[in-house]
Amino acid sequence: MGRFDIKQLGTPEIGSPLATHELLNVMGDYAFTSDRERILKDISLPCPTCMDAKPESFEKAGARETIYFDPQKTKVGVVTCGGICPGLNDVIRAIVLTLRYFYDVDDVLGIRYGYSGLSKEPPEPPIKLTPEIVARIHDLGGTMLGSSRGAPSESEMVDSLEKLGIDILFCVGGDGTLRGAHAIHGEIERRGLKTAVVGVPKTIDNDIAYVYRSFGFQTAVAEAKKSIDCAHVEAKCAINGIGLVKLMGRDAGYIAAAATKASGDVNFCLVPEAKFPLEGENGLLECLHRRLLDRGHAVIAVAEGAGTHLIGESGERDASGNLLHNDIGVFLKDKIKSSLAEKGMKASIKYIDPSYTIRSVPANADDSMFCADLARAAVNAAMAGKTDMLVGYWHGEFTHVPLQAVAGEKKKIETHQAIWKSVLATTGQPSEWV
Repeated sequence: MGRFDIKQLGTPEIGSPLATHELLNVMGDYAFTSDRERILKDISLPCPTCMDAKPESFEKAGARETIYFDPQKTKVGVVTCGGICPGLNDVIRAIVLTLRYFYDVDDVLGIRYGYSGLSKEPPEPPIKLTPEIVARIHDLGGTMLGSSRGAPSESEMVDSLEKLGIDILFCVGGDGTLRGAHAIHGEIERRGLKTAVVGVPKTIDNDIAYVYRSFGFQTAVAEAKKSIDCAHVEAKCAINGIGLVKLMGRDAGYIAAAATKASGDVNFCLVPEAKFPLEGENGLLECLHRRLLDRGHAVIAVAEGAGTHLIGESGERDASGNLLHNDIGVFLKDKIKSSLAEKGMKASIKYIDPSYTIRSVPANADDSMFCADLARAAVNAAMAGKTDMLVGYWHGEFTHVPLQAVAGEKKKIETHQAIWKSVLATTGQPSEWV
């Protein structure tokens, strides 16, 4: 198989109920998607005559004309894992409604509290998800199913899937969740079972490889901007006022970068991908001092994973295996305070950490629409018998991406690309901080 080829449980031989659905066919035949339709990985390519090989591409998402699973005999499980994120309930709701109203599947179980819900002794038993139960959950933040980090062994989880009689498992989560989903598929394959595993990528940090945008990110940026706006007000209303905002972004600074661009009031944006100097003529402390002398106030947005070259790692990991960082926000606050004091400058530093506020709010309108589209694409793929894959979003199209392709690979800001150049244009910070 090629790097981006999608696994199939078997030959789809059942006519899709979408072909005769009364709501979908009022304007004529339903426009199904073929497995032959592809989305290029690289949107900019050299001239065809200059290319040495066929360009890489992803399978295009969409409903297939024939499906693998018989709707009347199919049982589905939905699990949400890892940290909470705006839009989780939207995804759950859209999966349930798509299965019920478009594929006539009404046997859907919600697995409680992440992969721990698939252990021999789950914290709570699964709950049956119906359109009535999920009707208004998209108005709420978090996940109605609960979440957790870490997982039992894949053998134990597949034992539970067999016991529950689940034919399709939707795994909604980030890097650790998707690694777990791939491991579950591996055990399913070893046992010769016909169970589909489909991932819906969820990370507020927007750092999943081959996924241009993950749900919840737009909401997070909008909420982060509110905190930056407040920090700017605090800074302007004080003598030598400094607003220091720490934002989520363990390994990638997309939230900090996007919120900086959206705000327009950030003077220094610090992300994990750019190693900024602290000391020296062109270091953060001296640049901040000059900014205060010139304008009397400053705003700093820093991603939680920035500055590890200055403060190192904690050496600890969370239950998902993610390396935990030391607190860059507190570190910078203390360093800024002592540095300015040495220069004889009194400053008012307001430190704001809105991380848990940002991730716990309901999805905004844009993310809600995106969640629904992602969920429908995931259901279409699963019902067609596709497995060991996630639903991606690339060049404005929904795609199918093998879980193996994203395992252990994270998307990060490239400091030579447009996103970082626009951050520099917004802040005016030194361009050599890369």
